[in-house]
Amino acid sequence: MLRSMYSGIGGMKNFQVKLDVIGNNIANVNTYGFKKGRTIFKDLVSQQISGASGASGGKGGVNPKQVGLGSQLSAIDTVHTQGSLQTTGRALDLAISGDGFFVLANVDNNNNVTNPVYTRAGNFYLDENGDIVNADGLYLIGQVGKINIPTNAKSFSIGADGTVSYVDASGNLVTAGQIRLAKFNNNEGLEKVGQNLYRPTTNSGAAVNTSPGQNGAGILVPGTLEMSNVDLAEEFTEMIVAQRGFQANTRIITTSDEILQELVNLKR
Repeated sequence: MLRSMYSGIGGMKNFQVKLDVIGNNIANVNTYGFKKGRTIFKDLVSQQISGASGASGGKGGVNPKQVGLGSQLSAIDTVHTQGSLQTTGRALDLAISGDGFFVLANVDNNNNVTNPVYTRAGNFYLDENGDIVNADGLYLIGQVGKINIPTNAKSFSIGADGTVSYVDASGNLVTAGQIRLAKFNNNEGLEKVGQNLYRPTTNSGAAVNTSPGQNGAGILVPGTLEMSNVDLAEEFTEMIVAQRGFQANTRIITTSDEILQELVNLKR
């Protein structure tokens, strides 16, 4: 069989994956804190027809002769660039300007934090006990566990350094806690687990807990939310490129099939 036919099949599979990634990016264009994906290809091994030779015997050198056998998927990157900040004016909407992730987890009755996960989506809420949680009920973790604002508090505020303060029933200003941020040596090594959440892997490194504005972590911007970093113009351009690439590879298969058909017809 012709090598070109198998190269075309490999190319079609790769562009299908690229279209899958583009489709997911476009679907999450308005997802808070979403980080877009990017597909990278690389060439497969090349078949050696003849090797290279150096100059000798009065003749110059000869380059190698190789035939490439197609392409394969090299990587699907998660691009952790900063998304634009959208002002909401809501006290529990928080965006991180700079590096870092919010820490979310389950917390037992002894205030022990278990199964931490990480997110850039800062839309938080208060539950019936006054604890700060995300939309799925995971607790926002501070420096000493979950953060609670008493239900009888008159008002509360969150500073750029993550300090959560409230005015109690007597009119006194009380600090409820400080929001914790997590940093990783390699953000792109984090694994997406859905629901705007990430978890560390062996290639991301362990989470380094810090305070907003400290140790290279970003600051908090209360009353705003970080939007997706998906650029629709870029995604539509990449979609056209992927579509044309897919069509070109189908054309390779069609042309290869026509050549094989001609070979079969030689016997007639």
